[in-house]
Amino acid sequence: MSIVIDTRGLSCPMPAFMVIEEIKKGTKNFDILVDNECSKENISRALKKNGFSKEEIEQSDHTIFRVSK
Repeated sequence: MSIVIDTRGLSCPMPAFMVIEEIKKGTKNFDILVDNECSKENISRALKKNGFSKEEIEQSDHTIFRVSK
């Protein structure tokens, strides 16, 4: 089962907190749905700081971060 963190419609810093909580659980592969630039930047920093890489998949109304470690 694939883990998806849906941060669409949420204001910073909540999306980054959600991602950090998933990282703390030990999850190594997951997708993040992001719909605003502030969240994209904050999540990207959190992922990099924790040694994760991401692939960005642009959709019409949001971006998918495909995350792995």
